[in-house]
Amino acid sequence: MKKIVLIRHAKSSWDNPWLNDHDRPLAERGIKAAPIMGKGLLKRGIKPDLILSSSAERAVATAKLIVEAMEASPEIIEIEPNLYHASPSVMMKYIHMQKDSKETLFLVGHNPGLNDLIEYLGEYIDNLPTAGIFCFNLLVDSWAEMHSKTVKKDFWDYPKNKKRS
Repeated sequence: MKKIVLIRHAKSSWDNPWLNDHDRPLAERGIKAAPIMGKGLLKRGIKPDLILSSSAERAVATAKLIVEAMEASPEIIEIEPNLYHASPSVMMKYIHMQKDSKETLFLVGHNPGLNDLIEYLGEYIDNLPTAGIFCFNLLVDSWAEMHSKTVKKDFWDYPKNKKRS
């Protein structure tokens, strides 16, 4: 069964308010949270075949920390500049383009786009927190067929979740 894991970048630093938004690094809180979320995915038996990441510094750093925590190869990370503050339609375009040989896809991006994509796919949450994860299972065998009627919510999680097992 195919699985799409939507991941909001971890908490970014605002230490330098003059820094371009695209270039903001992770805050200490984000550096700690991303590996926790990666290990949580591993506990669930979820390992990515491919990670598509926004080109923003905070998104790339989040992807790298998750991969490291999962002891996966950093070579599975593909940086896609068009995912920086992408709309749901742009994210869906990149999801639809994936090879069907890939079973589990992680997409690391930003809000409000990720919240909008979750809603487009038929679910609603107030806010996907930084380093938050929302996972869908596909009910079809092809990424090109993914849309609101062909996905089912698996779970969602975030760093401050007190119910995490």
